[in-house]
Amino acid sequence: MEFTEYHTRLGAYVLLVDDQDRALLAWWNGEGIADPAWTLPGGGIEFDESVRDGLVREVYEETGYHVVPGALLAEDFFTGRGRTFDGWYRSQRFVFEATITGGELGTTEVGGSTDHAAWVPLAELGGEPRVELVDIALAARAAKR
Repeated sequence: MEFTEYHTRLGAYVLLVDDQDRALLAWWNGEGIADPAWTLPGGGIEFDESVRDGLVREVYEETGYHVVPGALLAEDFFTGRGRTFDGWYRSQRFVFEATITGGELGTTEVGGSTDHAAWVPLAELGGEPRVELVDIALAARAAKR
């Protein structure tokens, strides 16, 4: 399939793990298309912003924290049929490391796809509902160590 025959969605996400071995995660409400689950803070990049600028905006909206993006940790993609348009799409996702520079925990978006954010102990994450991107990011982190 040629690139002109499908839509592309860029997404940027962050994996933050603190010194207590807890990951900062966002509770995705499923938007009526899937079961709610933990995901990485982040999301879709707007047309007129860079991937890193979109990451900063999305992390603040979903967690209340201001971050400075670091190194690219992982990238992933999936394809599917559009929910808001006809045809195929490719969702290209980038996961970054980051440093928190300010703010406080609390979701700032209203009526969005994130209900709340929390620091979730990695030891407890195995039994929690989560999207595949969480596991992809954690595997990339483990491979890097």
